[in-house]
Amino acid sequence: MDQNVRFQPLISSIQKVALFETKAKLYLIGSNSKETRFRVLEIDRRAPDLSIYENPNELEKGDIRKFVQSRSFIRSISAYGVLGFVKFLEGYYLILVTKRTRCAFIGKHIIYTIKDTAMIRVNEASSKQMHPLEQRYVKMFNNVDLNSNFYFSYSYDLTHSLQYNLSAPKFVGTRCDIVKDEPLVWQNRTGEKMTYAFRGVSRERFVWNAFHLKPMRDVVHKDWMLEIIHGFISQSSISIFGRQVYVCLIARRSTRYAGTRFLKRGANFHGDVANEVETEQIVLDGNRMCSFTQLRGSVPSHWSQDVSKMVPKPQIAIDLSDPFGETAGKHYQRLMFHYGAPVIILNLVKTREKRRHESLLSEEMYSTVSYLNQFLPPHLRIRYIDFDMARKSRGTGNVMEKLAKIAETVIQQTGMFYSDDERSQKQTGIVRVNCVDCLDRTNTAQFAIGKCVLAHQLYDLGFLKERKLEFESDCITMLENLYEDHGDTLALQYGGSQLVHRIKTYRKTAVWASQGNDIMQTLSRYYSNTFSDTEKQHSINLFLGYYIPSKAEVNKTLHIWDLETDFYIHNSRFDEIRQISSIPLTQWVSPFVMNCLPAAVSDENRVVKELIKIHSNDAEIIDYYSNFHYDYKLTSFEEHIDYQLSHLSRNLAPAFRSHFSPFEPIRRQQSTALKNPSLTGQSSTSSANSSSSDRSDDESESDEEEKCSNNRNTAPSSSTNSSRAEDPVTLSSMFPMTNDIYGFEIRMPKKADMLKYEKYAEINRICNSTGEPVRPSSPHQYNRHAQMNESGGLSIYNNEIIIASVTPEKDIQNDIAIPTVSDESIAIYEKYCMLKHTIMYDFRCDPKILEYVNMFE
Repeated sequence: MDQNVRFQPLISSIQKVALFETKAKLYLIGSNSKETRFRVLEIDRRAPDLSIYENPNELEKGDIRKFVQSRSFIRSISAYGVLGFVKFLEGYYLILVTKRTRCAFIGKHIIYTIKDTAMIRVNEASSKQMHPLEQRYVKMFNNVDLNSNFYFSYSYDLTHSLQYNLSAPKFVGTRCDIVKDEPLVWQNRTGEKMTYAFRGVSRERFVWNAFHLKPMRDVVHKDWMLEIIHGFISQSSISIFGRQVYVCLIARRSTRYAGTRFLKRGANFHGDVANEVETEQIVLDGNRMCSFTQLRGSVPSHWSQDVSKMVPKPQIAIDLSDPFGETAGKHYQRLMFHYGAPVIILNLVKTREKRRHESLLSEEMYSTVSYLNQFLPPHLRIRYIDFDMARKSRGTGNVMEKLAKIAETVIQQTGMFYSDDERSQKQTGIVRVNCVDCLDRTNTAQFAIGKCVLAHQLYDLGFLKERKLEFESDCITMLENLYEDHGDTLALQYGGSQLVHRIKTYRKTAVWASQGNDIMQTLSRYYSNTFSDTEKQHSINLFLGYYIPSKAEVNKTLHIWDLETDFYIHNSRFDEIRQISSIPLTQWVSPFVMNCLPAAVSDENRVVKELIKIHSNDAEIIDYYSNFHYDYKLTSFEEHIDYQLSHLSRNLAPAFRSHFSPFEPIRRQQSTALKNPSLTGQSSTSSANSSSSDRSDDESESDEEEKCSNNRNTAPSSSTNSSRAEDPVTLSSMFPMTNDIYGFEIRMPKKADMLKYEKYAEINRICNSTGEPVRPSSPHQYNRHAQMNESGGLSIYNNEIIIASVTPEKDIQNDIAIPTVSDESIAIYEKYCMLKHTIMYDFRCDPKILEYVNMFE
């Protein structure tokens, strides 16, 4: 693309909303952050259906003041955006964002998290009695907590990756056909810099309020459409000798086939898998940006687990045979469309078991990938990596080292996105990580990949000499905390509890208390899966619009809680899918996608809704500086990332450090009590082997594993980093010896050396002394050289030298050997003393000195 052509996304002109309510109407007044542009929505409350009218013109502040003063309102509410409208059995409800918090930024694009919402009834209650089940639906809808883990931005598209958002638009208009239409070609031969503003098209798969925005679509201005994502966003910074480099982690949960752990397994007939989350790791340094995208999702086949029996791990069953891999083919084709090739599958499910359980999924996945690869050219085939994480973590195996080698291979094949003012490179391909639940093992593997990616990102930015980062450094500790929070959040959303097996568990640095935490999280997850997941699944289906109460049945007698299964909700158009298609099954990747590979079709053929040429970079619609910096804005300390890091650093502060690089391993404070043995009699580092899920899997181990376990009566020894992390706090650890840091050791001098030093130091005063010796003023004066007095030596009283009766010159000659200086040395010294005079005044120089200077010239 031409470097003289720049593209900037439009900034939404609706960033503040004021709701004014009367008995007959609702008025929504939206404005930008500076309150210089206003728009007005008018909603009729007495209409049987939703009636919205918008003033087509933008108003000024004076017009809004007159408008408000001319009417009497029942109440008013201040908000920051409109999430949409929802209807159950009666009228519509309006959803507003009333509280927000700044959680991250990308460039000058601010990302907010929702902290509170308001739900206002739109339609006025009629004289007839309200439906008795209306409040039950409202309560079920509110079970999806909009106040946690929902994010939005007024100028940045959170539904797409950074690579997509920085790519050039090729098609304009949502009705364009990227297969048949000709793309735009950006070439500015005049050399003049041109700027275009665009309004992008969001990826609806990650928009969680898309169903609620449907009543507003094609009715109101597009700036009213505030789209939100669900998942996890957090940002931290690395201080590299005072220079801040920001690391942002964004996780987007898919709305397709969304649900809870045991109720949503495998995939539907559209190729949408359960627990599909796109995780993006972004590193920012001014105008330079790096990003890497990876994916997690369930095994793309039709399988389930029977939850009717209250057992911790229900038996896995393959519900439907898919010999031609149609479901998996749709899933992998979508990955190639959005991410390119190669698609790398990192399967963490067990492969060898004495009693088949997880291995059913591994066999199904491997056979499907092998079949689909027959119809792809070798360089575009799906890469399949089998890594039995449970097996590799047993014994003395170092899981993180093995995962690091896999991560390095993945990065070499896919690359990563990098962009600055001079050059850019793209990521082509995606790594897809999965285990059975896509929670604990998956999060650890994603952290291992993210750790390797961060080293590559910092190397490309010029902060590292080699692409390698060590554990126990500030940089990796920060990244580990990000991925721990990332895993906990996604585990709560899908599994009902936080992570059971953490990163420290597989690193074998977990303390003995982690066993108790693992048990509590396992019980919490078991309780949630058994008793509350069904209600939670109903809430998600209702929130996302998969089930619409007003359109469920004609007689309105069959409600969502009466459904025996939601299979047909998530597999809509089932009859159409099963029809015989004219496209052969061997052509599971369309020719259009195949011709674009290895690049992603979506990145190379970006579609935008609008494209506007901007004649000034100070235009308000793209003025990111003013949008980023608010005047007279009060913020709390908790909103600042630096404060959050300093608040967190109290638990991460090292006992000491001789360097200030965030990339060097450091020693951290740990209590000695943490090294006590656990209740099971094993060492604290064996929590990886004694966790609940691993204990439940001991029966399914192979004979080879049983032989290995018999030789393992004690826990394996910790690695170097783990032993360093659990060192007790002692005086030597807080104040280390100089030999440990600087290479030499400070010792007290010997007594004889001290006496000789005193003689040398005071030799001038001894030789030039003429008066009588001064006696001590007190008979108890401390004499530090009493032995010298007895042998006719020296002593000091009140800072005065006392000479013994023996002749000083004789004592000095006998005790101190005065060196003899040769005539040659004296001549050299005299020449050195005369050097300044000969050069400064006589302007002469010794030939030897000239020879030395000329040699270097």
